Amino acid sequence: MKYDVIIIGAGAAGLMCAAQANYRGRKVLLLDKAHKAGKKILISGGGRCNFTNLYINPAAYISNNPHFCKSALSRYSQWDFIALLEKSGLHWQEKTLGQLFCDEKSAAVLKLLLEACQSVTLQLNTKVKHIAYQKHYTLSTDQGTFQTSSLVIATGGASIPKMGATDFGLQVAKQFGLKSIAFKPALVPFTFHQDDIEHYFKDLSGLSIEAIVKCHNQSFRENILITHKGVSGPAVLQISSYWRKGDRVVFNLLPDLKASDWLLKMRDSKPKSELKTILSTYFPKRLAIRLADTLLSKPLSNSALNQIKEIDLTMLGEKLNDWVLTPSGTEGMRTAEVCVGGVSTDELSSKTMESIGQKGLYFIGETVDVTGWLGGYNFQWAWSSGWAAGQYV
Repeated sequence: MKYDVIIIGAGAAGLMCAAQANYRGRKVLLLDKAHKAGKKILISGGGRCNFTNLYINPAAYISNNPHFCKSALSRYSQWDFIALLEKSGLHWQEKTLGQLFCDEKSAAVLKLLLEACQSVTLQLNTKVKHIAYQKHYTLSTDQGTFQTSSLVIATGGASIPKMGATDFGLQVAKQFGLKSIAFKPALVPFTFHQDDIEHYFKDLSGLSIEAIVKCHNQSFRENILITHKGVSGPAVLQISSYWRKGDRVVFNLLPDLKASDWLLKMRDSKPKSELKTILSTYFPKRLAIRLADTLLSKPLSNSALNQIKEIDLTMLGEKLNDWVLTPSGTEGMRTAEVCVGGVSTDELSSKTMESIGQKGLYFIGETVDVTGWLGGYNFQWAWSSGWAAGQYV
């Protein structure tokens, strides 16, 4: 069977690319080894599909070439995808920090994309065994052999392997001599050594507070969540994309206060109040006690403020604003929402997503070394890169 375009991967980027090629009258085959298209779309945003962000900006993307994403993001923006939804009669609302969710939920977004691919041949439960190239691409699969002059790899990253994710895209890049950066988990919770968990976090799982989390001159202010294994929550997921093994992470637990000054003022105004009571102004009581008992060398939670030395209150305040911890690792690909890494942008045209050295071979979406922040940024990269390739395949 011969096609103008074959796309491997029926996720967000692959569906967008197929729709665009279909609009141009191209004969398109969309392959996926899964039994259903768009599986990650369906689970995104708790089933409500955080489909883009109002504040899409190239600075919100991690790549060895921070300029690469600019072309596609500017030519197919968040406003274009919003218009596509609205044209289809779907509605949306902003939650926080520009995150947009579909009122009709994820299934409606997937249906919209599938309807745009009505003339596309969608073949599921199909595993690609081998790709050969000699003037055109020949794909050997467990469902037959197919040929094309334009081959698009839209197989995503390796996160959430239980959904079938692999590094297939990097294997294809290697086959054709293209450089790539190994996938690493991103938007993923931190884990800590058992000693740290016992000392700081034991029996506090489920508690959440707002904080600023910093690493490598990057910072995010959102909630952090204590887990059985360490810490999670939006701020932690965000910073995890910048973290590397051995890096320290700084937590500002009172981002609106200079905590040392506040504690000293409290000592003057409420000298007989216990430290745990004062800290409970801003923290859940169990966390207030744990912080008072562990951040300095001696437990202070039951001490009245006028019994605590000024230097100790000052040091505790400094710790609350600048608590340095070293994660032992992350929860890995099992729970990572996306990956950093992918096919090197040095190998691709930012305009067309085509390989510079391998004619007719395209890479889009998370397979490329472009990773967005939490909150709809990665979906927008999928839409934008898929759209860009779809204009040229």
